[in-house]
Amino acid sequence: MNVLGIDVGGSSIKAGLVDVTNATLVSGIVSVPTPQPSTPHEVMKQIALLQQQLPGGKAAGFAFPAVVKNNVARTAAHVDSSWIGTDGAALASGTLGVPTVFLNDADAAGWAEMRWGAGRDTPGTVIMLTFGTGIGTALFTDGRLLPNTELGHMEMGGMEAEEWCSGRARTRDQLDFPAWVKRVNEYLRVMHQLLWPDVFILGGGVIERYDEFAPLLRSVAEIRPAQFAEQAGVMGAALAAAETLGQA
Repeated sequence: MNVLGIDVGGSSIKAGLVDVTNATLVSGIVSVPTPQPSTPHEVMKQIALLQQQLPGGKAAGFAFPAVVKNNVARTAAHVDSSWIGTDGAALASGTLGVPTVFLNDADAAGWAEMRWGAGRDTPGTVIMLTFGTGIGTALFTDGRLLPNTELGHMEMGGMEAEEWCSGRARTRDQLDFPAWVKRVNEYLRVMHQLLWPDVFILGGGVIERYDEFAPLLRSVAEIRPAQFAEQAGVMGAALAAAETLGQA
């Protein structure tokens, strides 16, 4: 069955059709800029444009940079604050005309990697980290998700970690990979000190260049690159929709 996966980021909104039975992307990834301001109304207009290019989805998963409780956004990271208190599932379902599940974007990426990708069949504690506009985090223990961890907001270097070592921070501060990875390694050290994961899975846009900086990474825990890279949010959103709606 094909499910539409949607992944909203601070700079772009990506979508794709996913065959959740065979764990494959059956379309290309289509993207549009995240509108400014990124209000619910403006984001829905962009999502409607994406659906026009990706018809045929029987359901949709909507991954979003926010704490999501019972389909309602409780925070708004790198999107307009008017999202707080919005039922994203109801809003997107009304726009798309199909049943929709609304969830945190890093949790979605983590689901894809744990079920189908780099974390498949991995026991113990696994932390998925997505380095992009911010830092998304998803924490799993023996395959079970603790949702909405938001560990990108912990303090590092006198500021939020995502302001210090995200992909956007690397670009903003004009850091080469050695300088940026020095910050990332410190973040991994503190995360390990607090949570003692067995595995870190690193994702987000910068992972497209993983081979260039992988030799510089250091952690007591095993470090793996995300198998789905920037597609993980789209894939995981579709998977979450299929499983939540009983259509997997």
